[in-house]
Amino acid sequence: MMKLEKVNGKNVWDILSLKVAESQKEYVASNDTSIIEAYMAITGNGYAFPFGIYEEDTPVGFLMIGFDVDEYWEDAPVIAKGNYNLWRLMIDERYQGRGYGREAVRLALDFVRTWPCGRADYCWLSYEPENDAARELYRSFGFAETGEYDGEELIAELKLGGESG
Repeated sequence: MMKLEKVNGKNVWDILSLKVAESQKEYVASNDTSIIEAYMAITGNGYAFPFGIYEEDTPVGFLMIGFDVDEYWEDAPVIAKGNYNLWRLMIDERYQGRGYGREAVRLALDFVRTWPCGRADYCWLSYEPENDAARELYRSFGFAETGEYDGEELIAELKLGGESG
């Protein structure tokens, strides 16, 4: 059974050892970069929730959820204010093609709907325009592209609808 586990002193090295395929490196930041960005967000009075993705006791990926904006985030997209975002998602190259990405998105949305930072209208994310696999995965959950960008990445949003988890 898949689960999310907060990145902590006991599992951080396992999470740091996870890698995507060489052909995917242009689409997602490395886990060390992501964990550093989580730390910077938190120390900038923001929110970040880095998780290891586990199949039973085996780490198979990493995801990170953010909320709102921190004091250092310049040029944040408008949707970032007061909303959750699926900031990062990666599945290690050894575990791809097994449905772990889809299940991880479901677990991420379940977590968001516990409202750890309070209620919000949207969960948003961004991805490289040429990343068709990400586009199709997120679209299957109801994320819709807004036509806006976060840097060079397309933004897609999901209306949360106020339901509780």
